[in-house]
Amino acid sequence: MGYHATMAKIVNLSRARKSRARDDKRRKGDENAAKFGRTKARKGLEKARAEKARRDLDGHESE
Repeated sequence: MGYHATMAKIVNLSRARKSRARDDKRRKGDENAAKFGRTKARKGLEKARAEKARRDLDGHESE
């Protein structure tokens, strides 16, 4: 009398598989970014330095 049967949540197996694959891919990407990647600030700094080096070189160019 006090027993209530609970039904299991229906899961679309294809959707669950794709979701797990997306999560795995995102996690792997985050690991690679931490291991090999450069931060946005580092990329901006390197770009600014390269641009300054190019301007300095162009400034020393004789015509």
